[in-house]
Amino acid sequence: MPTAPLADRLTAPTGPLFFPVTAYGRDGSLDLDAFRAHVRAGVDAGAAAVFACCGTGEFHALDLDEFEACVRAAVEETAGRVPVVAGAGYGTRLAVRYARVAHEAGADGLLVLPPYLVVAGQEGLLRHYREVAAATPLPVIVYQRDNAVFTPATVVELARTEGVVGLKDGYGDLDLMQRIVSAVRSEVPGDFLYFNGLPTAEQTQLAYRALGVTLYSSAVFCFSPEIANAFHRALRTGDDATARRLLDGFFRPYVELRAQGRGYAVSLVKAAVRLRGLDVGEVRPPLHEPAEDHVKRLAQLIERGHALLEEESK
Repeated sequence: MPTAPLADRLTAPTGPLFFPVTAYGRDGSLDLDAFRAHVRAGVDAGAAAVFACCGTGEFHALDLDEFEACVRAAVEETAGRVPVVAGAGYGTRLAVRYARVAHEAGADGLLVLPPYLVVAGQEGLLRHYREVAAATPLPVIVYQRDNAVFTPATVVELARTEGVVGLKDGYGDLDLMQRIVSAVRSEVPGDFLYFNGLPTAEQTQLAYRALGVTLYSSAVFCFSPEIANAFHRALRTGDDATARRLLDGFFRPYVELRAQGRGYAVSLVKAAVRLRGLDVGEVRPPLHEPAEDHVKRLAQLIERGHALLEEESK
């Protein structure tokens, strides 16, 4: 297995960060064969990393055995070509348990999701993530969103915490992010990773790039790595004209469709993976499947996105 630090491997100028969906069979049970095929296809398409069993992967819907099986399968399928980062979450004790299982399964790092249900103060949040980081040798990325939103001072303390290597932002307050980046840069030596973790992050990545945040999650990569790679390449090379054409012609309409239903940030992605030919099953409750007319619009959008790529190649 490669021994380079996770930060070095994630920041290498390769492809998007891949957050695979978790595949289920017709009876609702885990389908590891389909999941393995999904992971293989993503790595072969140029993913820079695999984030297994995170938000798009329905972490909330997996029991501990299923979680371990998926993380282990992702590690085996990547075979060291790219790092595997596993989700972890819930209360501190359970998050620690998931973290340790991820380590035993061979993961290279952790994305620690917000704690379950409670709205904690900054002191409690800091203690939570520090205890998770102390319980595992895996590098930890903290996910800011919903009930886990941090002040710049708290992120400074997280950045000083051994084992915590980065912050993924799913909250979307650019003023807050600018203050966080500035505070950590001013007060903590060394590099600290930042990720744009908003749903369909491509839609906001031009703005995040201006803050110095170059890493982002790509749910679109799950079902159309061609479109996701084209956008990522445009950002990397400074081709803002291509990035804007893809935003106007594909990503903005996709985000508007995603806004038509709660939970569509996951269920719409899964429907798109099925449309592209891989049966990964339906989402588990409490999520629900997209409406039939929304799936039809989704199919048309994917066709439009690929047509834009063909126009670019002429």
